[in-house]
Amino acid sequence: MVIAIDGPAGAGKSTVARAVAAELGFTYLDSGAMYRSVALAAREAGVDADDGAALGPLAAGLEIGFDGRQVLLGGRDVSDAIRRPEVTADASRVSVHPAVREALVARQRALIEAGDYVAEGRDIGTVVSPEAPLKVFLTASDEERARRRAAETGEDVASVLAAQQRRDARDTEREHGALRAADDAVELDTTGLSLEEVVARVVALARERNLAPRSKGDPGDPERTSPQFVREGSPGSPSSETPE
Repeated sequence: MVIAIDGPAGAGKSTVARAVAAELGFTYLDSGAMYRSVALAAREAGVDADDGAALGPLAAGLEIGFDGRQVLLGGRDVSDAIRRPEVTADASRVSVHPAVREALVARQRALIEAGDYVAEGRDIGTVVSPEAPLKVFLTASDEERARRRAAETGEDVASVLAAQQRRDARDTEREHGALRAADDAVELDTTGLSLEEVVARVVALARERNLAPRSKGDPGDPERTSPQFVREGSPGSPSSETPE
């Protein structure tokens, strides 16, 4: 069983999904990390991110796994490497290829069938698991999403915003697995909301549908006070110089 959380870059999918999974006692599935892993592997193998013919077999042959917060590629911890800006940019490019998406969607479905997951991405509720009992589509203003990503990477907000607009265009216009809200998804704008507020709303939706009768999370999880969702100057907000 899966709770699907989709949305554009910077909407807070990863942080929210991880916190919701902890709260409900589910397993967190980061589909974006899988596409990033393909992008990293392509860079390391000298395969162009636009070469769909070569990327399909590459993606199908990769061993991608998760160990807690670690992302493993062929048993190697690539958690930091896949977050580099150039890999992030390539991930959006490799994700447009049908053969890459087919390989990773098959793996995601296999994982979901084996347990209870909170999965986040761009097509979890529309392609990977259209029968998911709860689909949430997170959004935020363009400026807010760019600010959050810049806080993560240390990049200039204007540069992040420009790259984000290009990525949004690729994600929404691609032929396969285009970014869109499922018809039965609950849309939630996270602009100006704290992480606690967003997580509480998603958890409440899960309990309304009898998907998770009781809380199993650790309220001390540092992800639940992530500066990504705290506006500068708000009570208890961390310094704007503190990276997420």
